[in-house]
Amino acid sequence: MAISPQVEEQSQKAVRQNKVTFDVLMDPGNQVADKFGLRFALPEYLRSIYTEFGADLSKFNGDDSWTLPVASRFVIDQGGIIRAADADADYTSRPEPSATVAFLKSMSQAS
Repeated sequence: MAISPQVEEQSQKAVRQNKVTFDVLMDPGNQVADKFGLRFALPEYLRSIYTEFGADLSKFNGDDSWTLPVASRFVIDQGGIIRAADADADYTSRPEPSATVAFLKSMSQAS
C-alpha cells in the first residue's frame, strides 16, 4: 500500500495515470508522516517554482501547509514488526521495487 497526503480526487487521478494496482491511503495534512518524523515544509522559494509548474500543493493536498512526506518504504511483517525501512530526503533516491519484492520473497521463505 501507499500513503499520500493528496486529496481523494488528486490521489485517484494519480492512481489512474500510473495504473497503480495497490491501495493508496490518504494522510490529510501529512499527519502520519509527521508522526514518523517524515514530513518537511517546502521553503518559500520552492513554493513559487512548484506553483509555476502547476504543482500547487495547497490544491493537491487540501491544506496550506506546503508540506510533503519524505519518500519512504517500510516492510512490516504480519506481527507488526518493521523488517526493513528506507527513507531519503532526496526524492530521486528510492529503493528499487525489485529489491523490495526480493526482500518480501526472502521473508516468506524464512517463515
